[in-house]
Amino acid sequence: MKIINVAGARPNFMKIAPLMEAFADTQDIDPVLVHTGQHYDERMSDLFFRQLGIPEPDVNLGVGSSTHAVQTAEIMRAFEPVVQDHKPDAVLVVGDVNSTIACGLVAVKLGVTLIHVEAGLRSFDRAMPEEINRLLTDAISDMLFVTEKSGRENLLNEGVPEEKIFVVGNVMIDTLLKNKAQADASGILDDLGLEPGRYAAMTLHRPSNVDDAVVLGRLLDAVDVVQRDMPVVFPIHPRTRKNLASLGLAGRVEGMTALRLLDPVGYLDFLKLTSSARLILTDSGGIQEETTILKVPCLTLRENTERPITAEVGSNTVVGTQTEAIVSAYRRIMDGTAREPAIPDLWDGQAARRIAKIITEKL
Repeated sequence: MKIINVAGARPNFMKIAPLMEAFADTQDIDPVLVHTGQHYDERMSDLFFRQLGIPEPDVNLGVGSSTHAVQTAEIMRAFEPVVQDHKPDAVLVVGDVNSTIACGLVAVKLGVTLIHVEAGLRSFDRAMPEEINRLLTDAISDMLFVTEKSGRENLLNEGVPEEKIFVVGNVMIDTLLKNKAQADASGILDDLGLEPGRYAAMTLHRPSNVDDAVVLGRLLDAVDVVQRDMPVVFPIHPRTRKNLASLGLAGRVEGMTALRLLDPVGYLDFLKLTSSARLILTDSGGIQEETTILKVPCLTLRENTERPITAEVGSNTVVGTQTEAIVSAYRRIMDGTAREPAIPDLWDGQAARRIAKIITEKL
């Protein structure tokens, strides 16, 4: 059984790695890896492939960056002949990036079974491009693999037949657990002069946060409070770095002497940074999940989350973008009054194995 597996952007790489390994160990599955090139620079792509042991892609579409419409169209144009040439039994897509919906549309229009890993997640905020990608991909998929109970409930509420839905756990956690020991050996804390548990780490990249001078200014006001107490390590997204300058906020950042801006770092170094931090500030979806497993307090700088289990049982708190709310939640963490987190069901490092077993049985 030939399955084309699609990866396009950095969040996909952590999800595709355990799947490729599980499929390689399954005699019944012949996996083909397609990299769309949605993220294409060395740090955000090649380095991740090497560190996670992902095999060299069988096909690299090399689409690069562009607007949502152009990028989606270019991926579809480039992916269609790949499907026609390989004649797969199924196409598997992960997550919610443009590559996910683009390759999913090509597959179903060519009559190929579509498998969606990480299905059913919903923020209920259609201003998020990822939410549109999630909704549309789930609507056209034949098999939907779900990370948490809310995903199953969302799909059932949207009319997806129960027999198409499989709750299997979280492949991103498979990757984290497999690589944790190797990440522990990273020397990044020594390189940066950081002590475990005595610094914060931050990521910030969503357009709603970094394209608006007022919102970004409020977030920086909160960061200023934190960095007065401890160093804040900030691997900065290129979009965010550019906007700090264009929105006239670069001077404010330069005035924060304990805010440490870094270029994007590899997976193992970043896992070491997050696992050793006192707390995390982020607007990323995946980091909410990783900090839940690591039991590191996480403040999500958004008004909503498509991963509610991380806030229900995990270490995540959705705090929004108002300075006062962020600082208040930060103070609760530092006072030790935040609740003790738990680990969600099936987040045990075996999700990819479950997926491979179900695909083999069903297809």
